Order: sequence, then structure tokens, then C-alpha cells
Amino acid sequence: MSRTVLITGATGTVSTALMNALEGTDVDLHALIHDESKAGGPRKQNAEVFVGDLDDPRSLPPAFEGVQDVWLLTPNGPRAPENNMNVVWAARQAGVERIVRLSVVGAAHDAPNRSGRLHALSDRETERCGMRWTILRPHWFMQNLLNEAGDLSATGTFSLNMASARIGMIDVRDIAECAARVLLDDPDRHHGQTYTLTGPRSLTFDEVADQLRLALGRSVTYLPVSDDAKRKTLLGHGVPKWIVDMLEEYAQAYVSGWGDFTTDTVADLLGRPPRDIADFVRDHAAAFTPADDD
Repeated sequence: MSRTVLITGATGTVSTALMNALEGTDVDLHALIHDESKAGGPRKQNAEVFVGDLDDPRSLPPAFEGVQDVWLLTPNGPRAPENNMNVVWAARQAGVERIVRLSVVGAAHDAPNRSGRLHALSDRETERCGMRWTILRPHWFMQNLLNEAGDLSATGTFSLNMASARIGMIDVRDIAECAARVLLDDPDRHHGQTYTLTGPRSLTFDEVADQLRLALGRSVTYLPVSDDAKRKTLLGHGVPKWIVDMLEEYAQAYVSGWGDFTTDTVADLLGRPPRDIADFVRDHAAAFTPADDD
């Protein structure tokens, strides 16, 4: 018998990849979005689309009707625990059986970044929700490199305030496939589990540049910059100050060695190794290639 899965944050990077991973499986998808104008993507994936606002619990109940499983993804921001609370409450009221929650790497009450501390609050609430639950804590996304695609295409360089940090970065597609595996398995199989998801190896951004150079066949250089320089760039692009502060805290943690680790969890869940940075770069080479080179 098919199950109905509600995808929150349905237009975001991870949730979109999750719907791709669930394509062709025996699940019925509900997709919760904030903006009706973005409904096209989820509808193409045969999801029934509902418009709601995680800040407004009154807007949520229709999306949860008839749902057995909730993929719970909250946007980064100071209201993330409130957003999580609103989803958990709506799920409980609707008789949902299971929540699979996207947390963050290193979520803890003493995490060195506000995002990790906020996610720890929501993780704890999810653990006590009275439903079956699984929490995924993925490492730094390889897809974050796509934010540097403009500079890479134009100049062959990219700048981050990560110094020589070594990070067990992961491809979002692997996060999504792990989430799909959990959702497709019996609800009891992964109940009570918190999975930390990483790629196959820890990498510096100089090593990332080497992989880009090999894939693109041209010079690529990583340029470490200061926190202040990166802050100025991000603010100049209109990134909210709260997000800029959060990213700076992550960068400082990574520079201290906080992200230099990997786990075997992806391989355990999927029965294959996680994608390597070489796989990611090859599959996304067009994004890093100048238009006149196409």
C-alpha cells in the first residue's frame, strides 16, 4: 500500500533532489511551498501542491491531511525552532506516523555556530514528538560550490573565508537518496536514529580547485580571503545579515578543524560509496564553464 509523504521546503535544493530520488517509487507526494508562483517544479514531479507558511500554523493543516510521513526541512533563520514546532504540531494533529528531519552537521547545544544550536533545539523536539522519527545531519554541501560558479566562469578563481580547512563535504544527491531510503523503508527500521552524512573524504578547497582544473581543462585557483572580505561580498549581494553571521561562524569552525571528518553512514544506507568531489565536478562542469566555451 502506497504511503503519502509531505515534502516541506519543496522548492529548495535538498527537497527538490529528494523528490527526484522518489520519482518512480510507490509514494504519493504532497509538496508544501511558500509561494504559489513556484508550484511548477513540484507539479512536474507529480506532487499535489499546497501553499503554506511555516511562520503561520493556521496555514498548514490542509497539506497534512492523509499524510503518513513528513520530510521536515526548515529555512535557516532565528525562527527555525518555531517553524519546526509548527510542523510537528500540525503533523501530530493530523495523525502523521513518521517525521524524517533534515538537521545540520554537528547540531548540539554547545555547537560553535548559531545554526547548530538552533537545530539542536528542533532535533530534541523531534525526538520527543511521539511519532516515529529519524534525523539526518549532513556535512557541508558540494552544491555550495555552485554559488561560486559566476566567479569561476569569469576569472577561474573562487574566494572563501575557509583558509586551509579540510571538510568531509557531501553531494546533495546523496543526502536526498539517504532520505529516500529512510522514507521507503518500514517506519520502524530507522526509528530513533540520527545519521551524520558525509562524503567519502575530507578535502581542502585547494584540492577542490585541483578537481575543477582536471574536469574543466583550464586554470582554477582557490583564493582564501578574510572573514571581513567575505562578509562584504555577501552583504553586497543582498544576503541577510543573520545568514552572513551564521556563515561566518561556520567558516571559523571549519578553519579550526571542526569539519575534518567522514562517516560510513551513506555507504551503510545506500550500499554504495558516496559521490566524490570528482563526480560532482564532472556532473556540474557546465555551471563552471564560460558561456563562450559551450
